[in-house]
Amino acid sequence: MTSDANEIEKLRELITPARFVLWDFDGPICRLFAGHRAERVAADLVEWLERQGLHGLLTAAERETLDPQVVLRAVGRRRPGSDLVAGLEERLTQEELRAAASALPTAYADPLIRTWTAVGARLAVTTNNSPRAARTYLETRGLAGCFTPHLYGRTGQLHHLKPHPHCVHRALSALGAPPEAALMIGDAASDLAAAREAGVPFLGYARNGTKELALRAAGAELVVQSLEPLLRLLRSGRPVG
Repeated sequence: MTSDANEIEKLRELITPARFVLWDFDGPICRLFAGHRAERVAADLVEWLERQGLHGLLTAAERETLDPQVVLRAVGRRRPGSDLVAGLEERLTQEELRAAASALPTAYADPLIRTWTAVGARLAVTTNNSPRAARTYLETRGLAGCFTPHLYGRTGQLHHLKPHPHCVHRALSALGAPPEAALMIGDAASDLAAAREAGVPFLGYARNGTKELALRAAGAELVVQSLEPLLRLLRSGRPVG
């Protein structure tokens, strides 16, 4: 929603001070499960738990979820630090690695990443997905050099997943970035919450109106349905910082 001059000016004001850009992965950079359906992955994780005799570990709603992260978080809450959680997390990581091969690039993300790097910004990934999956995808797109080594994703400490700001703090610390000089781009309320907790300005990305409404309901002040306006602003000659 950046079609009018007022929205474009707000966007300019948001990105102009940003010397460090923290990207959520699945959404702003690509649709990770575009060709490897997330709901099938969630069902597979549930079936694996059932084969371990752990059907009762999940609620009925959790067993029906379309989101594999919901399954992983649920087990993580009930069996924190266990071998079970480690095994489930690795199964999800392997599914994400497979998904990376058929992920759909977000429109304008590739040139935006390259342009932001070219004008001097430093970039990081801050994601709830496996950093191995993010690296695999970025390598296939020739974008890994724009981020490496700053890929901060899911670890065995599931309580550190967003909305906890752990991955954001890791990125800021490694980059030597003051929060006010950074910008986080995310597509979920959990991204917004993590950015707020870390004191980092936030730009919402929504690939459709439903996702935009959800972000705005969570309190996001500026949301775009396309990354094209950002690319246009960067290419207009705006200096970084």
